[in-house]
Amino acid sequence: MMISALLTAGAGSTNAHQLITPDGASNKSARKFEYNDERFADLQMLRYRVDGFDQLSLKQKTFIYYLQEAALYGRDILFDQNGKYNLRIRKMMEDLYINYKGDRKSQNFKAFEEYLKRMWFSNGIHHHYGSEKFVPQFSRKWFQDVAVCSDEIAEVIFNPAIMQKRVNLADGEDLVKTSASNYYENVSQAEAEKFYAKQKAEGNPLRPVMYGMNSRLVKNENGEIIEKKWTANGMYGTAIRKIVENLKLARPFAEDEQQQKVIDLLISYYETGNLDTFDQYSIAWVENTEPLIDFINGFIECYGDPLGLKCSWESLVNFKDLEATKRTETLSANAQWFEDNSPVAPEFKKEKVKGITAKVIKAAILAGDLYPSTAIGINLPNSDWVRAEHGSKSVTIGNLTDAYNKAAKGNGMMQEFAYGPEEIKLLEKYGDLTDDLHTDLHECLGHGSGKLLEGVDGDSLKAYGSTIEEARADLFALYYLADPKLVELGLMPDAEAYKANYYGQMQNGLLTQIVRINLGNNIEEAHMRNRALIARWAYEHGKKDNVIELEKRDGKTYVKINDYQKLRGLFGELLAEVQRIKSTGDFKGAQTLVETYGVKIDPELHKEILDRYAKLNIAPYKGFINPVYTAKRDAKGNITNVKISYTEGYAEQMLRYSKDYSTLPLINE
Repeated sequence: MMISALLTAGAGSTNAHQLITPDGASNKSARKFEYNDERFADLQMLRYRVDGFDQLSLKQKTFIYYLQEAALYGRDILFDQNGKYNLRIRKMMEDLYINYKGDRKSQNFKAFEEYLKRMWFSNGIHHHYGSEKFVPQFSRKWFQDVAVCSDEIAEVIFNPAIMQKRVNLADGEDLVKTSASNYYENVSQAEAEKFYAKQKAEGNPLRPVMYGMNSRLVKNENGEIIEKKWTANGMYGTAIRKIVENLKLARPFAEDEQQQKVIDLLISYYETGNLDTFDQYSIAWVENTEPLIDFINGFIECYGDPLGLKCSWESLVNFKDLEATKRTETLSANAQWFEDNSPVAPEFKKEKVKGITAKVIKAAILAGDLYPSTAIGINLPNSDWVRAEHGSKSVTIGNLTDAYNKAAKGNGMMQEFAYGPEEIKLLEKYGDLTDDLHTDLHECLGHGSGKLLEGVDGDSLKAYGSTIEEARADLFALYYLADPKLVELGLMPDAEAYKANYYGQMQNGLLTQIVRINLGNNIEEAHMRNRALIARWAYEHGKKDNVIELEKRDGKTYVKINDYQKLRGLFGELLAEVQRIKSTGDFKGAQTLVETYGVKIDPELHKEILDRYAKLNIAPYKGFINPVYTAKRDAKGNITNVKISYTEGYAEQMLRYSKDYSTLPLINE
């Protein structure tokens, strides 16, 4: 489970960036490091620093080098998971981009270039957050005249009725058949649910594996429904074998024997697809807490599947920020106190919290579903029984939040949407601190809190499961941000600081996050639904005591919080209800809560917020360009040093990845 970056972390300025010349060459001129790099469409590319890498030992640098190679080889998998035509479209468009001999300043080519950059960013032809298919601003005739493009592919790109949404969560529709993600073939939602219900019924009810997480579900020509496993010798095999090859190269440089065991189990899982082996890997990984360097690599998060079963491929290589980790270690050491004092019903609390470890990390490489758009916090593993019996690891990605914060300074967002000088002062003084602590609480303790009642299926909330889980973790964080315990532990400077995060969360959930959504559309993404759900529920349930107001001044709507302590009480009430829904598997309760508060947008308010935001000239979505690692070798091929650089441009990086790390066929059956 992960927490994505909030809108208020964004930035609006653009700076010089490197471009690919028509023949694919790059301008290699060195330049000063900039957090802000390039902007196009509704997106802005940022850079993150990996401070401390140069001080690592050669063994540690070499370990990171091979792990980041393993990470980059998974890129094609995610493209194919996000849509079965994506690899073909990417190859065709990259060929055109590199070889086009016409007017590269023409309106059609500029629109095509923007489309390609958006597709790279989203790992496919659907928006990474809103999930809707991109609408080309270049003409179909021009494209088919200059590109090697079949009518079938042209229809996929240009016909708005085909593959409309990557993930459809609309209540009452067949979510499998109406979603363009490539996890099912000729299978209905009912058939998929029946298939996995049978597996669960035949499996271990106390320690169930994550059924279906690493396969495509297909109905063959004989009408049989089968799983095509993603393994080294199965589907996606050519990419997975390259991942395994680099994991094996990394293994001798692991920091201890337990970390080598983690790698061995991950390799075994990749080679066999055995889900029991994946659980063994997850247990070994969560118990391996001593090394400075850590990584995730595999089929992890299930937000891209409307049923929440199939997991997208991702990787993150990182190392611990020792100074910042003192904050999360304090939370981990007090995990039982937080669980015991939670406002949820006693029967839904853990009697004994196990294995909660948390740290602040520096990302060294982002890949798959964590690139270019990424989370700022992660809590894994996702298996409920593994978490209950062995604990979890939580991370806050410090160098990414730092990049977001630096990029956001002075963009005018706060001044435009904050209620007044008092709120601005709060946000400027405490905003960064409380946002980081919110992420820590969300990942470290929120996702690790509570328990399922015996016999409750962890997938019982179906399409609403991700939203409810994110709301549960967010509410846990919000409730405890205002607790005097945080001041006592030295994590908060005073009893007023929490108000900055409360105000930011309510403003975002009620107003500003909807700038990410086209006028007339609903909220689709799980994290956004969660934030809307919390803010709108608190607003509605606080009306009788006038806890929160939506005040109109000069035609502009502002959030005003009149009673922060009563707002905390509302967060506690909602946390108790959300935990009850999660613990009991109350599908109807989840459906009612999400559909009532988390989906619809008032069109008049939506237009107002979009108009105000447009005047600020800020890109609502941010992503990252990775640093480049170069291995220096001796005559025998041994690595003697690894250098890191930050000068590679966005298009240059994307084309290099396609050239050097593409291993899958364009059609994967």
